[in-house]
Amino acid sequence: MKIPLAYNLRNLAVRKATTLMTALGIALTVAVLLTTMAMVEGLNSLLRSSGNPLHVLVMRKGSSDELSSNLNRQVFQDLKFKSGIARGKGGDPLASLEMVIVVNLPSVDNPDGSNVTFRGVSPAGLEMRDHIRLASGRWFQPGRAELVVGKYIASRFPDARLGKKIRLARADWEVVGVMDAANSAANSEVFADVNQLSADNNRTEVLSSALIRAADEAAAPALIRDLEADRRLNVTALTEKEYYELQMRSGDLFRYLGLFVSLIMAVGSAFAAMNTMYAAVARRTREIGALRVLGFSRASILTSFLIESLLLASLGGLLGVLLVLPLNGFSTGISTITFSEVAFHFRVTPPVMAAGILFALVMGTMGGLLPAGNAARKQILTALRDI
Repeated sequence: MKIPLAYNLRNLAVRKATTLMTALGIALTVAVLLTTMAMVEGLNSLLRSSGNPLHVLVMRKGSSDELSSNLNRQVFQDLKFKSGIARGKGGDPLASLEMVIVVNLPSVDNPDGSNVTFRGVSPAGLEMRDHIRLASGRWFQPGRAELVVGKYIASRFPDARLGKKIRLARADWEVVGVMDAANSAANSEVFADVNQLSADNNRTEVLSSALIRAADEAAAPALIRDLEADRRLNVTALTEKEYYELQMRSGDLFRYLGLFVSLIMAVGSAFAAMNTMYAAVARRTREIGALRVLGFSRASILTSFLIESLLLASLGGLLGVLLVLPLNGFSTGISTITFSEVAFHFRVTPPVMAAGILFALVMGTMGGLLPAGNAARKQILTALRDI
């Protein structure tokens, strides 16, 4: 014979204050975990959308990022005609010599300034990035000091909004457009004409990197091997996706720290649930004895108290999800290994919410199993004599 679920619901309702305090403790633990998971999911979504598996990034050998790389025009001319490179609409190789610098601009979160990536691109570079669309304004004109900013840059940096001017090395650059790069890292960059940007920085011959598109997925690995084996070039090559994964590794610290804090809080919440259930067992000793007299087995009592603990944990899990839901879609920035800011969205997805509820149930099981076992082991006469 099983104890009705209504019995457990009534007990939780009677102990409103204790139930609420324990549920809030579990909710805060779940909220910390879900915040971390939402951040990780946002970063993973950014990584999935950033980079094209057909794109190969070429830098000077030994460079870990575009900012520290120096690639001269002669090397670019030598590599752009390698076999395996796709051709553009005009029949030319899809290869773009690019320049990357970092500029400090005040942001809405940091008035003292955050680093923003400025990228000089060629017409071929824009053609290769066919996922980018103009959200407002127009594209920059070659040979002019004009900028097109990513939509996150426009929203987070007041000085980089449409119509504003930014002072770089020797000129005032006007923001003439805002681009929408879906969910990719290009939303956190500023594009300009590569020749104009390099001239403004006195780097007309030595730029940063080259982006080339392989003819197909099978050609990409062969192209990378060919580039790195050519000693005349002295370059390192990797897919664009691999490059962005390396750049985002600074986010690993936040992931591990969040999980570590969540585990510590989980232990505390499990003990809180355990204390609550032990107190419930102590207060209801005679009630447990009455249940045994009525014919309920030890297994039924153990199951009932464990279900009660799980109900308490479920309530905490739901509260934790409700606490974190407002974060869904919230935009913030994280520094890459070049210390430039990349914006991403927190993503509280259904799998993330389900993981939070499951985490709460695990805490409820840990906290309720021992008290439930203690209740089930009580002898009938001892329980009935207990005041």
